[in-house]
Amino acid sequence: MNIDLNSDLGEGCGLDADLMPLVTSANISCGFHAGNASTARAALKLAKQHGVQVGAHPGYADREHFGRREHHLGSEELYQLCSSQVLALINMALAEGITIRYIKPHGALYNQAVVDDDIAGELVQTADVIGLPLMCLPGSRVEALCKGRIGFIAEGFADRRYRPDGTLVPRTESNAFVHDVDEAVAQADWLVRERGIQSLCVHGDNPQALAFVRGLRDAFTRHGISIRAFA
Repeated sequence: MNIDLNSDLGEGCGLDADLMPLVTSANISCGFHAGNASTARAALKLAKQHGVQVGAHPGYADREHFGRREHHLGSEELYQLCSSQVLALINMALAEGITIRYIKPHGALYNQAVVDDDIAGELVQTADVIGLPLMCLPGSRVEALCKGRIGFIAEGFADRRYRPDGTLVPRTESNAFVHDVDEAVAQADWLVRERGIQSLCVHGDNPQALAFVRGLRDAFTRHGISIRAFA
């Protein structure tokens, strides 16, 4: 069994240099929800240095709330929001000799796309035009709309708790977060074996991110699970 470890990086949270050598995929912020051109470029350089696969991580232009507040945009506005961010990161990556391999939406955009056909459809349209697969939750509307059109990467979260329907517990609820490394490892095992995920995320802005990633790597090694990029 193989698993990809990913983290949301380039957001200016200070752990990129420590996390990059330990992950196999990096979701680089496109600079709208957090970070900027400098943090994105630094993250791209680190990814190249450590041989880490890179994806584009677009989100709502809402830095005050770190892109985690829901917005309701028209279809054209949403398409332009996503495509402009991804294309800008692609061009930046090309200048560093790096190829962007996938798109993973950020925060509220991600969670809305899980259940909303209109938002999921615009993300799929963006990815289809650009020619990249999308990363999102298994069983989501994104996965359904990707079928027969573009590639889909099933993702799970080691540091977030789940509802019975497979969606994430909202961050506003007290039980939204996994705080213990052992619990994160147990949840990762469930996600790999029962939900069929290909990539496991630890959020780069999580203060425990480094401990979580190290614990996950140790646990996977003990259980004979290979850690490698999904592509």
